[in-house]
Amino acid sequence: MSQIFGFAGENDFYRRRSTVYPNPKEANLFLSLADCYFPPPCKKSRIVAPSSLLFSAFEETTVSIDVLPDECLFEIFRRLPGPQERTACASVSKHWLSLVTTIRQTELLDDVSDKTEGCLSRSLDGKKATDVRLAAVAVGTAGRGGLGKLSIRGSGSSSKVTDLGLRSIARSCPSLVSLSLWNLSTITDDGLSEIAQGCSQLEKLDLSCCPTVTDKGLVAIAKSCVNLTELTLEACSRIGDEGLLAISRSCSKLKSVSIKNCPLVRDQGIAALLSNTTYSLAKLKLQVLNVTDVSLAVVGHYGLSVTDLVLAGLPHVSEKGFWVMGNGVGLQKLNSLTITACQGVTDMGLESVGKGCPNMKKALISKSPLLSDNGLVSFAKGSLSLESLQLEECHRVTQFGCFGSLLNCGAKLKSFSLVNCLGIRDLTAGLPPSSHCSGLRSLSVRNCPGFGDANLAALGKLCPQLEDIELFGLKGISESGFLHLLDNSLVKVNFSGCSNLTDRVVSAISSRNGWTLEVLNVDGCTKISDASLISIAENCHILSDLDISKCSISDNGIQALASSDKLKLQILSMAGCPMVTDRSLPSIVKLGSTLLGLNLQQCRSISSSTVDFLVERLYRCDILS
Repeated sequence: MSQIFGFAGENDFYRRRSTVYPNPKEANLFLSLADCYFPPPCKKSRIVAPSSLLFSAFEETTVSIDVLPDECLFEIFRRLPGPQERTACASVSKHWLSLVTTIRQTELLDDVSDKTEGCLSRSLDGKKATDVRLAAVAVGTAGRGGLGKLSIRGSGSSSKVTDLGLRSIARSCPSLVSLSLWNLSTITDDGLSEIAQGCSQLEKLDLSCCPTVTDKGLVAIAKSCVNLTELTLEACSRIGDEGLLAISRSCSKLKSVSIKNCPLVRDQGIAALLSNTTYSLAKLKLQVLNVTDVSLAVVGHYGLSVTDLVLAGLPHVSEKGFWVMGNGVGLQKLNSLTITACQGVTDMGLESVGKGCPNMKKALISKSPLLSDNGLVSFAKGSLSLESLQLEECHRVTQFGCFGSLLNCGAKLKSFSLVNCLGIRDLTAGLPPSSHCSGLRSLSVRNCPGFGDANLAALGKLCPQLEDIELFGLKGISESGFLHLLDNSLVKVNFSGCSNLTDRVVSAISSRNGWTLEVLNVDGCTKISDASLISIAENCHILSDLDISKCSISDNGIQALASSDKLKLQILSMAGCPMVTDRSLPSIVKLGSTLLGLNLQQCRSISSSTVDFLVERLYRCDILS
């Protein structure tokens, strides 16, 4: 107690008479209240503290993982047990997402292997194509089979996909085998180099409208992606021969190459490509390029495995180039040939190509103003295996060239097509009585205004086995001309835009070919009325596709179709038929039991409520209105 009472200060006890007893624990020595005086305490100054400081001792300090530097987060993420855990972390924030996508597959320390087969495919278009979305795709597909195919279609200069997005894909998707980049002006060689380094299994690469990608990016692909089998380059203004040389040296498995509108690609790049892929390259497309006759000579000599060849828009290739290509004896396996807008296609050049490609089965010759009847007939004579021949905008070719090619192609020719050939006129003399083209099954004549009844009558006799007939926009054919086709067993008939087609013709065709006719298109034939639909309902047993758009049909015709127990239509188009009204609703509902597609566009007499009812009732049918 002496230590308690023996202190100094303003609150010391004031002793009035006696001292404190030495042993206060003794009962007779207890200090009484009378022995002590307690003066009034001195007043202390008041201290006012902020409430935050007053209660700071009772508050818990918030600790966040975000205070860790990126290096620590990186180490944490790469030690997570598997791809699902990394996906969950990437969903927390964009920052974490970007960190997860920077981890290369070789840097992962999890026990579960991330080796994937690349069974998933993703496509990003327009505004959806951003770096953030690419990062999400990269992380999200890692644990679900792996990303195998990726297609990105940007929006030009406003595209939001950059090299960072490609880096995310490259580091997280080693199983990527197919990559398509379209209309992306914001990606560079750095992004393509990341893809090359991280996606060594890449087999298909499509670069279209990527103006900032140069040969350097293509060289990086060539060095790392040796399994490349398909390469497409279009409108890549900074890719030229150097990139193709690198591809030709490293990618010996190339099977398909398509190059279009790349001004820096010249003969040297094409020659290197063909000479190093002689035994693998099967498909080759050269379009809108500054190549010369040298490239075609190389194709004719080294294209030993080429089966499909497309040559389009080659202004610097002359007749000599096609002649040398045909005489190169290298295109023995060529199956399909397409030549478009090449000024070098002359009679002699095309004849040489026909003789040099004995196994060619399909040929499309388009926009060749120097090609005449003699060249076409000579080409047909040389192409003994030809099964399909199509001519487009070859205005020097006349009806004599067409019939001459039909007579000289042999029995293997199955399909013949004429499109926008203004030199075609009606025959004025008949064909030899013994002439025939028994193998022809399909005939298509589109927008050839000079094609008339005499030509159709000759074709009806010349080709008795016709099954598919397309006569589009031929206003010069009358009713008698169409009737020449009745001896054929028709399966598909398209008379769209033939204004002289009548009910008599449709009725004759339906009654004559009721058990074979599957498709009938009379779109825009204004003379077709309900009488044709009545005949179709009575005679056509297997018709599945009927187009009566812009015809003079009414509710009675639709009712006739619905009343048939034989008809099982799957596609019905009656767009632009103003006389079809809401009264046809019960008939359409009945037809809808088998319909998969219905076109009611521009049917002004059918109300929106009727269309809504049909959409709800015919849930299996796609309805256009």
